[in-house]
Amino acid sequence: MNSNVFDSNFYLEYLDLSNNHLQNISSTFPGHLRHLDVSSNNFTTLSVCRGLGNLLQLEYLGLGAANILKSDLESVSHLHLQHVFIDLNGLYKYENSSLLVLNINQLHLSSLFDQKDLFSVLFDAVNTSKFLELSNFGKWEGVHDEYISAIINNSRVTHLTMRNLGLLWGNLVNILQKIWYSSLESLHVYNFKIQGFIYHVQFVYANTSMRELLFDHVAVETFIFNQINLYSLFSEMNIKNLTISNSNLLFMLCPSKPSIFEYIDFSNNAVTDDIFRNCSTLTMLKTLKLTGNKLEKLSKVGLMTERMTSLQYLDVSQNPLKYSENDCRWSPSIRNLNMASCSLPSSVFHCLPKNITMVNLQKNDISDVPSEITHLTNLEYLDLGYNRLSDLPDCMLFPRLKMINVEYNQFPYPSSESLKNCSGLKQMNIGNNPFHCFCELKQFIHVRNKSPAKFIGWPDQYACERPDNLKGLMLKDFYLPEIYCNVFLMVPVIVVPIIIGLILVFCLCKYFDVPWFLKTGWQWVRNKHRSRNSKKGYEELRRDYTFHAFVSYSEHDASWVKNILLPNVQSMNNMRICQHERNFTPGRSIVENIINCIDNSYKSIFVLSPHFVQSEWCHYELYFAHHKLYTESTDNLILILLEPIPQYIIPSRYFKLKTLMKQRTYLKWPQEKSKHALFWASLRAAISINLPTEELESSDSVPSVST
Repeated sequence: MNSNVFDSNFYLEYLDLSNNHLQNISSTFPGHLRHLDVSSNNFTTLSVCRGLGNLLQLEYLGLGAANILKSDLESVSHLHLQHVFIDLNGLYKYENSSLLVLNINQLHLSSLFDQKDLFSVLFDAVNTSKFLELSNFGKWEGVHDEYISAIINNSRVTHLTMRNLGLLWGNLVNILQKIWYSSLESLHVYNFKIQGFIYHVQFVYANTSMRELLFDHVAVETFIFNQINLYSLFSEMNIKNLTISNSNLLFMLCPSKPSIFEYIDFSNNAVTDDIFRNCSTLTMLKTLKLTGNKLEKLSKVGLMTERMTSLQYLDVSQNPLKYSENDCRWSPSIRNLNMASCSLPSSVFHCLPKNITMVNLQKNDISDVPSEITHLTNLEYLDLGYNRLSDLPDCMLFPRLKMINVEYNQFPYPSSESLKNCSGLKQMNIGNNPFHCFCELKQFIHVRNKSPAKFIGWPDQYACERPDNLKGLMLKDFYLPEIYCNVFLMVPVIVVPIIIGLILVFCLCKYFDVPWFLKTGWQWVRNKHRSRNSKKGYEELRRDYTFHAFVSYSEHDASWVKNILLPNVQSMNNMRICQHERNFTPGRSIVENIINCIDNSYKSIFVLSPHFVQSEWCHYELYFAHHKLYTESTDNLILILLEPIPQYIIPSRYFKLKTLMKQRTYLKWPQEKSKHALFWASLRAAISINLPTEELESSDSVPSVST
């Protein structure tokens, strides 16, 4: 390696050169290094250590060579190293007492395949540091029992960790027995294989310094054996902490006499809820972890703890637990309970221990907290994350509650009532819910801004889910004007102007008589539409009718008819109007003339007024026109109301007129000149039709017949 390779990396703190093919390193390492690993290379000796004396901040050192010499390690003996890793794979020679020169807290040895120097290496290793880790040592079948005794008896190790190890059952028991009388306080074994036949052994547990034993990922290679021989070895141990995890453990015996176990961890095994049934010897147990097993009935789990009078923490998470409203009996000492990921329903609150202060119910099937829960008066911490809650629970049910976690639930916003009930909490986690950013959410943001409680995850975990245009917007950036949410502001700002506008429109319509224009305009449109869609009728009219319209009126209204009505109607498209004064045939009876004029006219126009209803001949004309309306099913009547007609002056014989005025739309003569144009347009549209051109006899002047 080039000697100046690190010149530009003066402040380098972490350097890993392991698992390469380096044979020599001549460069000077940066003085700020804290972690250096040069293990698993092709070094003949550890001469690399002679260039490390200036690394006063070094904490971790990884080494490995074919020959380990004391003189090489003395170069780093003055360094206060926290952790030294030595790869013994390919070791050819080890000089006695080489490891003893190191000033370290923890030593880690790995991969010794050539076992000729095994005793020397281990003898020095157990006297180098109080924390020793041995990895990949394979089988110890070639190590004599006296060597093992010498190593253990002369050891100053208090914490031993072993990885990837396999032992015969007899050798395991023998080593454990020797360790039991050593200075060792903690033994951790990972990836361990128990080999050979498992038989009953006599194990002496008295007078030990051991406090903790951990077995993780243990595999028993013997398929058929008496499990009592295996379980009894562990159940009777006089230690405080016992862990057997990830080992497919099926059962564990209850200690035959009062035990000093304070901590038991059987996580990720195959334990059922029959474990420790009716066990009365675990009175000193404070922590029990049974996560990831096959516990099924919550009531049995409670009964298991009933005699564990010192139990404070119980972890039964990740078990297929079921609760069916049975009576639950727990140890009165339980304070912390973990039942996460158990698919428990909302009714599980009825089963919680009375004196519980902390409970973890994450990832269950809880949709609400029953309102009748009153026994959890000591609860201080409640974790309901990853459930199906639609709102915050009622914190009034838990008078001592200090912290609640309801992240990843299903409520769009916390209701104002629930926020009020939870106002006394010190910490709340409501993040990662599908917040609906509408008016209701403003109350939550307002409470959060003024609340002394700490909202965990704010603001990163609080974002809008709805509406779609605001999705992903953080609640701290959400703004909605007060007018959209405050009804008292909306009324004067929006409703009042609308009402004023409606009143103004009404007044303008009244002033300009808009309803009359609309009504008359609608009549004009209907007449135009009717005339355009009746092509067949037009052909018949062109062939049969002589006049566009017959006008019936009282003699008192003749001035209006002659001076106003006729000039305006006849001025367009040569309209031909039939009058009794002009078009009645002399020599015929009046009734015959009336019938003849009505039959030869396309429409019959009746000019209604109080004088009209007093005329006998007008009554006849209306009668015959009405008769034609029903016998021929034609729409031939046009009513013009020249003057209002009070109902009381209409004679009883005019019952047909009353009916017509109720059932048919009539044109009302407007007094305002501005309305006359629309009136005439509507009337012309009603009688407009193309008739054959012919000269009428006496078309200009005919003796009049008074009606």
